[in-house]
Amino acid sequence: MDTAQPEFTPQLTMTHANGVNVAAWVWPGVDPPLLFAHATGFHGRAWDAICRGLPGRRRIAVEIRGHGRSSKPAPPYRWRDFGRDIAAVAEALGVHDALGVGHSMGGHSTVCAAALRPETYSALLLIDPTIMSRDLYGTAPPNASYIKKRRNVWKSAGEMIERFQNRLPFSRWHPQVLRDYCEFGILPRGGDFALACPPDIEASIYHESRVPESGIYPEIGRIQQPVTVIRAGKTREAGVFDLSTSPTAPDLAAHFRRGRDMVFEDCTHYIPMEAPERVVELVARAHGLRVPETL
Repeated sequence: MDTAQPEFTPQLTMTHANGVNVAAWVWPGVDPPLLFAHATGFHGRAWDAICRGLPGRRRIAVEIRGHGRSSKPAPPYRWRDFGRDIAAVAEALGVHDALGVGHSMGGHSTVCAAALRPETYSALLLIDPTIMSRDLYGTAPPNASYIKKRRNVWKSAGEMIERFQNRLPFSRWHPQVLRDYCEFGILPRGGDFALACPPDIEASIYHESRVPESGIYPEIGRIQQPVTVIRAGKTREAGVFDLSTSPTAPDLAAHFRRGRDMVFEDCTHYIPMEAPERVVELVARAHGLRVPETL
């Protein structure tokens, strides 16, 4: 597969909204489009392998504020702003009747965006979304202090790959996804590279995840579109901040008017990274597209 062809080479766009510049990568194709939203600490190009498996459709991968090529205002980071940013990008790019695909924080943000601008979506695919049980909102934030200690400066993407490829959770990832994560997850800084989502921003996002304003159950009740919730096999235990486990309320699908629940028992929270081909198959079947034999 020649990934240098226009079909596989996205264009970077910028939308100024809500006081920030929001980046989005756009692969050419026909509408209705596919609209992707990434997890905390990731970026739009983490969807590359999945987008390559879905040729022909316009594919849009938003980079939420604080991530990738988008603006990085100082913390704190409020979760509802992420949904507002996605809705603004959808308006700017003329997105209607898209399939919304959101992972982790991106799942939460996709629901917010759907409530703000319903015409954006025809259906939602929420992959282990960070939408917790109601009773967790308003409780103490998770202890994410170690996030601030993450290594921020790297010599190259190759150095990152070499360091991560044999370590969990990265050793479970599809090799191409790991390459994309590293290649597009750093930005030039002097003679080196720094993470495109700085550790202090990532830590702020986790810190704000349980404030009452992050609870979006009122919005969930207004979503009219069909919603598929995919959950990882192991649910997060109370008081244990384990990013490999599912943060999703086990009964989340039942709160949507047209929700259905799926569990990937053999996957951790990083479902799109570990099983991109299964995500491609779900999206393809939902839209009547050809299911590729391999990514």
